[in-house]
Amino acid sequence: MPHVLLEICCGSLDDALEAGAGGADRVELCSSLFHGGLTPSFGTLVEAKARLDIPVIFMARPRGGGFCYTATEMAAMERDTEMAVAQGADGVVFGILTEDGRIDLPRTRRLRDRVGDRDAVFHRAFDVTPDPFRALDELIDLGITRVLTSGQCDTVWEGMPLIARLIDYAAGRIQIMPGGGIKPFHVDEVIARTGCRQIHIAAWKTERDDSTRHRPAVTFGGALYPPENLYDVTDRAVVRDIAHRLKR
Repeated sequence: MPHVLLEICCGSLDDALEAGAGGADRVELCSSLFHGGLTPSFGTLVEAKARLDIPVIFMARPRGGGFCYTATEMAAMERDTEMAVAQGADGVVFGILTEDGRIDLPRTRRLRDRVGDRDAVFHRAFDVTPDPFRALDELIDLGITRVLTSGQCDTVWEGMPLIARLIDYAAGRIQIMPGGGIKPFHVDEVIARTGCRQIHIAAWKTERDDSTRHRPAVTFGGALYPPENLYDVTDRAVVRDIAHRLKR
């Protein structure tokens, strides 16, 4: 049976390095995983490319809260894409919709053209389109390499029936990669029930940074107040376990 490729969603350089050490086949490099992944810094990309020998896919997403962007946000996405390719990114992941939630064909084409011969990945913006099969046909026509999807549900576990149908419908014309809410213990069943040949997962553990301990009442976020001395980082042991299972 062909190897199932393991992509790890990473919110920092340390995440990416831990994913690589754990045996990941590819990383998606983002910032702000709390918001589903936003554009990372170029310093993070450059260091990831220098330190890893697996593909690094760069997220071009300027903000959370939807996927219909202003002209200035689109300009930033285009510039980010060009710079990411110039800095050696192995692909760029993005998603652009119209106000009514359909694929924004002209803008998606503009970013696709800037990616060139690298991987062009349409992210889970796909999961809120009104007609996933029409959207898939449009992305195929645009030359998109693959689609990241949870099967238009909150998690892959719920969306597996549609993912299986999308893989069958795609018939090799575009890659379909399940991702979104997959737990490590779900991996084998997701593969078995969808027939996917690659999978996207985050694997976290919590670390401490007690440099804020002298003023615990001071916070740096918005309406949500998470502990300022805790942060998440990829757990290489979890990645290693999944990678070993996929390579059996």
